[in-house]
Amino acid sequence: MRCRLSQLFLLSFACLLPLATQASGFDQLGRLADKGFLLSAEARLIDEGGALAAIEPERQLSPASVTKSYLAAAALDRWGPQHRFATRLVSEARPDDEGVLQGDLILDGGGDPALTTEDLWRLVQRLYQAGVSQVDGRLLVSQWRFGPVECITTDRCQARERSANAYSALLSSAGVNYGSWCVSVAPAATPGQPARVSGCDSQAAILEIDNRVETRPDNSGTELRAERVTRDGRDVMLLSGQISTNARPRDIYRASADPADQLAMTLLAMLEQAGISVRGGADTTQAEPPAGARVLAEIEGKPLQELLLRVMNYSNNFMADVLALNLVETPRGDLRLGGAAIEQFVAGIPDHGPLTLLSGSGLTPENRTSARGGNALLESMFHRPSLFPSFVATLQSPGNGVMRFIRRGSPTFQHHVMLKTGTLNQPVAVRAVSGYFRTRSGRWGVFTVLVNGTGSTPYLSWSEVLDPLSADLERMIDTH
Repeated sequence: MRCRLSQLFLLSFACLLPLATQASGFDQLGRLADKGFLLSAEARLIDEGGALAAIEPERQLSPASVTKSYLAAAALDRWGPQHRFATRLVSEARPDDEGVLQGDLILDGGGDPALTTEDLWRLVQRLYQAGVSQVDGRLLVSQWRFGPVECITTDRCQARERSANAYSALLSSAGVNYGSWCVSVAPAATPGQPARVSGCDSQAAILEIDNRVETRPDNSGTELRAERVTRDGRDVMLLSGQISTNARPRDIYRASADPADQLAMTLLAMLEQAGISVRGGADTTQAEPPAGARVLAEIEGKPLQELLLRVMNYSNNFMADVLALNLVETPRGDLRLGGAAIEQFVAGIPDHGPLTLLSGSGLTPENRTSARGGNALLESMFHRPSLFPSFVATLQSPGNGVMRFIRRGSPTFQHHVMLKTGTLNQPVAVRAVSGYFRTRSGRWGVFTVLVNGTGSTPYLSWSEVLDPLSADLERMIDTH
C-alpha cells in the first residue's frame, strides 16, 4: 500500500512538473528578468479561463504609450465612433452690406485634436460665403475649454522655450497642426546659395526663420538640424546644415511655444491671403465666447474612429492628450483630470485592478497598470460589438503596420497579431506591447507585456523584446 501511495505521489508530482515549468509560458521573454528588468506579462484565450502564459501579471508597471489603448476605449465609450469635433467662427456682430464686421471675430476652439491648415482653409471659405470681407475688430482665438495646459513632463516644459522635436507639443483646445510648426526646406538652384525655406502650407513661413542651410552640389548629401526657440515672445525656427541641389524638399516639424497663438497667427495669415483684412490683429483668450455670439462659419473634423487610427498608429501624443482633456466635463481641465476620466471608465471593467493615469498619451512615466489589467481592457472591448471593430482597427499588424520596427518575427507572428506598443527611455527604459492574437483554429486571444528597466539595467532595444515575444506567441498560436 505504501508503495502504491508513493507511486501515486510520484506520478502526481511528475504530472505537475510540466505545469510548473510551463507556468510562465513566456520561456523566451522571461529571460529579460535575468538581466534585471521588471516584467508583467500575461497571455490568455478569451473563450476560456486561466492564462496560457504569465509573469507577475498583477505587477504595476509603466505602460508608456500602451496608455493610448485605454484612451481609445474610453473615447469610444463616451462619444461613439462617428463623433466629430466642431470648430466655429463666431461674433456678436453681423457683416454689413459691404461685408464689414464691426466687432471681434472669435474662433471658438472646439478641442479638435486633428485640426489642420486644410480645415482652416475650409473655415475661411465658409466665412467668405457668409459675406465677410473685412473685420474691423480683432481676431480672437478662444481656448476656454482648456489651455494653456500645465506641463508636467520635462520635454513639454522645455518646449515653452525651445524644442527640437514635435512629440512634446504643448496642449490647447484651440491648436492646429498637432501643436507644431512645419517648414519646408528645398535646395537653391545653384550650390553655395542658402536653401529655400517656406511654410509647409504657404509660400511664406508664418513664423520667423533663421536659415543657415547651405545648398551643396548634386549627391553631396543632405543633413538638416532644426530647433524652434522663443525670442522676445516670438517663435523662431533655427535651421542649419546642408542640402544637395538634386535633393527633394524636406518638411520639418517642431513643437510651438503656444498652440493657440500658433493658430491665431496661422488663421490671420490665411484670412489675409483670402482677401479678408483684420484691422485689430490677432490675439488669444481664455474667455468663453459671449452667449449672444452668432455662428458665422463652422466645420466638423474627422470621425473619432479616424482620429484614433492616427492616435494609435503614429502614437500621436498631442492628439491623445487633447482627447483626454476633452473627456473632462468641466472647463479648464488638466492632464490629471483627463487621466482620472479614463480611470473612471476603467473602474467599470470587471477584474481590471489598480490603474494610475496622469495623462492619456503615456508621456508621463508615473502611469501604472498591469498585464492583467491591460488584458481585462482588451477583453471588455472584444465583448462590445458596436465598438470593437473601431477599436481593433486602431491596432497594427506587425507584417504591414506603419511602424517598421514592429516588422519582426515569423510570418505567424506578423499576420496573426494586432498590437499597440509603448516606448520610454527616461527616467528608465520602458518597452510595452499589448493586443490581440488569432490562433490557428481561429480563436481570439489577448496579451499584454510590460517591461520596465531600473537605474542599473542596460539600454533595452525593441528587438530584445519583440523577438522573444514573437517566439512565445507563435507557440501559443500554433498550439491552440
